[in-house]
Amino acid sequence: MQISLARLSTHPKNDLLSGLTVALALVPEAVAFAFIAGVDPLVGLYGAFFMGLITAIFGGRPGMISGATGAMAVVMVHLIQQGNLVGNQLANPLPQLGMYWLFIALLFVGLIQMSAGLLRLGKFVRLIPHPVMMGFVNGLAIVIFLSQLNLFKQTIDGQAVWLQGSDLWIMLALVGLTMAIMFVLPRITTKIPAALTAIIGVALVTHFSGIDVGTVGSFIRDGGGKGLQGGLPQFQSHIFSLFSTLDGHWGLLLSTAVLLAAVGLIESLMTLNLIDEITETRGSGNRECLAQGAANILNGLFGGMGGCAMIGQSIINVNAGGRGRLSGIVAASALLCFVLFGASVIEQIPIAALVGVMFMVVIGTFAWSSFRILHKIPRKDAFILITVSTITVVADLAIAVVTGVIIAALVFAWENATMIRARKTMRPDGTKVYEIWGPLFFGSVQNFNAKFDVKNDPDNVVIDFIESRVTDHSGIEALENLIEKYLKRKKNIRLTHLSPECKNLLLKANPKMASAIEVSIDDPRYYVVTDLVDREI
Repeated sequence: MQISLARLSTHPKNDLLSGLTVALALVPEAVAFAFIAGVDPLVGLYGAFFMGLITAIFGGRPGMISGATGAMAVVMVHLIQQGNLVGNQLANPLPQLGMYWLFIALLFVGLIQMSAGLLRLGKFVRLIPHPVMMGFVNGLAIVIFLSQLNLFKQTIDGQAVWLQGSDLWIMLALVGLTMAIMFVLPRITTKIPAALTAIIGVALVTHFSGIDVGTVGSFIRDGGGKGLQGGLPQFQSHIFSLFSTLDGHWGLLLSTAVLLAAVGLIESLMTLNLIDEITETRGSGNRECLAQGAANILNGLFGGMGGCAMIGQSIINVNAGGRGRLSGIVAASALLCFVLFGASVIEQIPIAALVGVMFMVVIGTFAWSSFRILHKIPRKDAFILITVSTITVVADLAIAVVTGVIIAALVFAWENATMIRARKTMRPDGTKVYEIWGPLFFGSVQNFNAKFDVKNDPDNVVIDFIESRVTDHSGIEALENLIEKYLKRKKNIRLTHLSPECKNLLLKANPKMASAIEVSIDDPRYYVVTDLVDREI
């Protein structure tokens, strides 16, 4: 796949500055998620680098930022812990075996995600209902907000405790200053990114005032890390020799890989949809699946923790003017440069400045309009919105989205099941006509069958489907059984205005039905979702 320089960016300055801003915001997130997963902070930073670079160059959504994420970190924890337990029990103990198991799992994650792209499954994200999308956005905004609250803690005697007294007030003041700069600056000028200006401004204030505040460096050390300084990612060739340690644990590894792949794709494709709406452009879900899969494979091979799209950093990037692929490339490259050359400088950035940036992201991400429209939209949509938001916060993003889609699908099926109608008329020659209105599918079969009085109907019956549509196998079966009932009573039954495919499926089920199916020049054209096979009755 070739990417020309012109396609990387139409506004290089905006992409360059927004990419630097995002890189700064990625550091504490990658480190925090590495701590959640139970791996070294450098593993999280390497993971963010590979995810950000590969998806920026080859992904399906220019301007979208990928990196190490909390949703995937939570899924990794059990696999890593189990691996470490096994590693400590080996004849030659390997305390970090869980981390290497993660690298192996990421190889499978990448293969699954690339398969989804090759099978063109990314397009199905566009079937997600709008209430689910709003619930996802609101829930994720709340999750981002709650994750920032952990940065209001300090470690004392190995215990994380909330900031108190002057430390708390200084933290709040710096967070407020950051948010104020980001709020006011865009009203003065849009030529420089507000987030980057706020981070640099607050860093300068703390440096020259000598205020003792929590920094990126202290955050890493409090969490048990040694700092940002590191070398280039190393090829993890030895993980292939560790496959034998997975005997009896392949089920855990593969199930974790499937869940990681699903969580990553759902979060990325939902974020892609959101950025599409913000930028009024359209990305490619299938390309994103391929790029994300390739990035996770590289993470497994070179010692990163993997990841997916990050809604918070993507919002920062887009709001700062980063709309091209160059912004993501700059963010990923800058992140690696921080590790290689700029650790001492980046470690001095106040955590409060980054918290303030993320709080502004929360404000910009949350769909505040949902409060205004909640009592105006159908109750079912309000229920779905609230349910998805709640599950996203208390459980898991993937579970929330899948639950929302299932609820929406069931509600849709129920509503359509009750829509089917039969208008009954008698012709002068004594023929009874049933004019069907509404879809005939698995949910409406029972109501459809209740419309007919086979025993008391006259000898000639016509069922007209001009205002109806048979949509699935269950509908075909219902028609087949209904025809059989009329034929057993020696009554003439004719079906009119069925689609050609529907007729063919009925004839495959029972060739004797040919006399009951009428062909008209104005027959509708539609396809039936069915797995019906040839059989004889």
